[in-house]
Order: sequence, then C-alpha cells, then structure tokens
Amino acid sequence: MNFSFFIREVWRSLTRNAVPSFAAMASVLVTMLVLGAFIPVMQMASAAASETKGQQFVPVFLKTDSTSKDSDRIAALIKRTPNVKNVEYVSKEQGLKEQRKIDPEAFEILGSNPLPDLFRVYPKDADGIPALIAALAPVNAAGSPTPIDPKIDEVKNAKETPKVLGVMNAIKMGTGLLAVLLVGSSILLVGNTIRLSLFARRREVEVMKLVGATNWFIRWPFLLEGLIVGAMGGVLAILVLLVAKTALLGPLESVPVVNGLSTLSFGLLAGLLLIASIGVSALGSVVSLRRFLKV
Repeated sequence: MNFSFFIREVWRSLTRNAVPSFAAMASVLVTMLVLGAFIPVMQMASAAASETKGQQFVPVFLKTDSTSKDSDRIAALIKRTPNVKNVEYVSKEQGLKEQRKIDPEAFEILGSNPLPDLFRVYPKDADGIPALIAALAPVNAAGSPTPIDPKIDEVKNAKETPKVLGVMNAIKMGTGLLAVLLVGSSILLVGNTIRLSLFARRREVEVMKLVGATNWFIRWPFLLEGLIVGAMGGVLAILVLLVAKTALLGPLESVPVVNGLSTLSFGLLAGLLLIASIGVSALGSVVSLRRFLKV
C-alpha cells in the first residue's frame, strides 16, 4: 500500500472541494469548542451541586420555654427519623454570634436576643428534604403541619436549594443538548464533504474498479480526507481553548471559589477533544462511504 499516493489524493480532493471542506472543518471546530466548554462546566456544576447538597439542612426551631430535657427528647426523635445524617443543636446565644458575624449592625439596636434555640438537621440525601420536612411536621386533618413534638415551634423549608440545583441542572442540560446537536451537524457536514469528493471523482472510481482496485484501496483516500478535516478542526479548537484559558481563566485561578472546583487538566481535555473530533469525522466518512460508494 502506497501511503504517499493516498496523501496526494487527499490533498487534491481537499483543494478541489475547498469550500465544503472548510465548512466541515469549521463545524467540527465549533462542536469541539462547545464540548471543550461543556466538559468543565458539567464537572464544575456537578461539584458545586454536590457541595451545595452537602451544606443543606432543615432548621427545626424550638419554643422559647423549651428546656434541656425537651432538647434531648427532640434530638432523639429527630435522629430516629428516616434520611437524617446528622443533628446539630444551636443555642440562641450561638445563633446570635453567627448572625453578628454575617451582619454586625443588624442586632446592635436590639436589647435582647430574639433568636430561638434550634436544631440543624442534615439529610443523607438532599433530594429527600421535602419528605424529611413532612416527617418532622406531618400535615394534620385540617391541612396544617403539626410538629412531632409539642416543644417544636416550626420546621422550616430551605427554598433556595431547589432553585440553585435547578439552575445548575438547566445549564448542564442546555449545554449538553447543544453539544449533541453540533455533533450531529458535524457528522452530516463531514459526510456531505465526502459525498462531494465522491461525485467529483466518480469517473476515477469507475476506472479503478474496472482495473481491479480493491474496495479499501478506493475507500482509503476518502476516509483519510474526513479524518484530516476532523483533526484540523480539533487542533484549531484546542488552540482557541488554550488562548481563552490563558487570557480569561488565568486571572480567575486565584479566586478561592473557582480554584476550589476541580476539573480535568487541560492536557487530558485536549486529548479527549482530539479523539472526539477524529471520531466524529470518521463516523461521518463511514456513513457517507457506505451510502454513496457501492464497492
């Protein structure tokens, strides 16, 4: 097998069909850019969602006349409730100290501590918080929640948790859907480029078949053409992502929030994108060859 012959044929085909080849390469480039952004975003969103879930708790407020015996009894009741991982008692004095750290001026004008004692109930699974709240304060016949102990004043619901997790899930789903659509369009464009190459060289293919060329001898130049188009798009996407990472994300690496979220190393991400770009192009080439080249 003369490899140099195949390379010359690929170069001749690329120059002859420059516009379709460029369009296919640009499609692969955009697809890999979206994938290159989607993978870290998905990892960061998953890490942030896990961290957010781990910090969620259900606040159980006690009545002002509750005693230490009441607190011990209520703590035992809560620990026997399903989906409870940990129970933390927070006295009103401790709660006041925490609130003063958050907003020092908010409690300066108050002469007394208005905060009640409470329990922070950490669930094993944050998705089961509604069921946990229902277990700690089941609804009575009148339709109002009734705490499991008369010394419990109220069981709160952390309403911000579903919103945060919903936004993260929406980001992951939207980016993933866009990536899937772009992968499909890249496969179609690469396949269309191979189809145009086949049409432009249809007489050469007929002559090669008449002189006894094997099926794979005819297919290899077209398959290599698709692989080269995909590899070029992947390499360009990696270069663009490298520039963006250096220019945009470099200054943010010192920010604790950004630095604390672990993602793939850029070398591993570049390798995955290059493999993906070649794979997408190979799939488009194979589909087009099976459909339009009957050898």
